[in-house]
Amino acid sequence: MAETAITEKSKGNLQVFESEEDLAVSLAKYTADLSAKFVRERATFAVVLSGGSLIYSLRKLTESPYLESVDWTKWYVFWVDERVVPKDHRDSNYKLAYDGFLSKVPIPPGNVYNINDALYAEGAADDYETCFRHLVKLKIIESAASSGFPKFDLMLLGMGPDGHVASLFPGHPLLSENQKWVTFIKDSLKPPPERITCTFPVINSSANIALVVCGADKADTVYRALGNKQDSSDLLPVQIVSPAEGELTWFLDKEAASKL
Repeated sequence: MAETAITEKSKGNLQVFESEEDLAVSLAKYTADLSAKFVRERATFAVVLSGGSLIYSLRKLTESPYLESVDWTKWYVFWVDERVVPKDHRDSNYKLAYDGFLSKVPIPPGNVYNINDALYAEGAADDYETCFRHLVKLKIIESAASSGFPKFDLMLLGMGPDGHVASLFPGHPLLSENQKWVTFIKDSLKPPPERITCTFPVINSSANIALVVCGADKADTVYRALGNKQDSSDLLPVQIVSPAEGELTWFLDKEAASKL
């Protein structure tokens, strides 16, 4: 069972679960319900994935009843960030998602958009942004009315112990990027060093954002992000996640929320 709290809008809705297993069950229902809503309203469901333990937390979607009931043919899948490595490399977020999730659900292969791993970081970022722009024109991805940035239906994010999201790290100049949709980084604080990443204007234009955080090693950062003591002069990347028009929901296990 989850304990649910409504925090101030900038912090979003908070759900705390007794275990990661309970969290995974709730995350599957949340995602399936959004899928049904957007397929009903616009006949597509544009989902953005990150890497790390998030993919493991999506495992319940590959089981009954969701495996049979979700209209997977209407899903379009993207990545909020990717390591610039071959698709079959152990560090690839695509490989992680394919092995742990995508290979187990019947999403059409043509609906899965990952980076061109034959390009260097800068070219891969430009190419991925061009892909996004094309799909916005086709209305596969919606466009945010107020900003023109892509408005994904659901962005699924994890968080590192240092508070990074996507490949946006504490203190990095890319935190301030407000023009590009997708950019690149060659000096990632976490290996491998070369990555592409969506920028905060794109992340915060999403209709729904789920921040999935598990583990005691992230409790201090969760407290800093959601606790009563806030220092706006030195925000962690995760604290910049604040959808302009959409909904933010935190999915925390008990250990990650232990210091709140």
